[in-house]
Amino acid sequence: MARLSQKNLVTAREIIARYPKPKSALIPLLHLAQEQDGYVADDAMVHIAELVDVTPAEVLGTCSFYEMFKRHEVGTYVVNVCTNISCQLLGGEELLHHAEERLGVKAGGTTADGTFTLEDVECVAACTEAPCAQVNYRYFGRLTPGTFDTLIDELAAGRRDDVPAHGTLARTRQQIPPDKAAGPAMTDGAGPPVWFPPADEDGEGS
Repeated sequence: MARLSQKNLVTAREIIARYPKPKSALIPLLHLAQEQDGYVADDAMVHIAELVDVTPAEVLGTCSFYEMFKRHEVGTYVVNVCTNISCQLLGGEELLHHAEERLGVKAGGTTADGTFTLEDVECVAACTEAPCAQVNYRYFGRLTPGTFDTLIDELAAGRRDDVPAHGTLARTRQQIPPDKAAGPAMTDGAGPPVWFPPADEDGEGS
């Protein structure tokens, strides 16, 4: 478990500066912590709480709400096999069972070498590509046992540059030069929204 590194601390402060209220940066900061360690460590959540001035429990509440955030170590590659209705009708359950045999773990498990974590997941919104799987949230559709095995072989051999290690959302991070940044817009005390009707003499809207 680790707090944010010095480099990521700089990035975290840049992210926080984009929001009117620091707490609004919770989700991107959790992604940053997961990118650092491959999962969201307890110490990282405490560090995030300090940065945005909330309690660690509030950070945990946000982290635990979203399936995409892992609170324990996972494999380099998290393989999500969809077994919801469209995928199920086109072989999703069979694909999951094949994946369990191929990787030697049940859904929810991680291979002994720490390379793969296998998960049985609900709809991943790619019904036209059924049966579908994700690897670190990159989509692979219309899979067969054979194409699944090829994918696993390529990942294990490091031949898939399109799938970074778990926790990496994008290969480039947004950078806004200070002279181009609009800055956060504070709304406290700004009065009612402009689309509210003007008040009459009794103080009520027309």
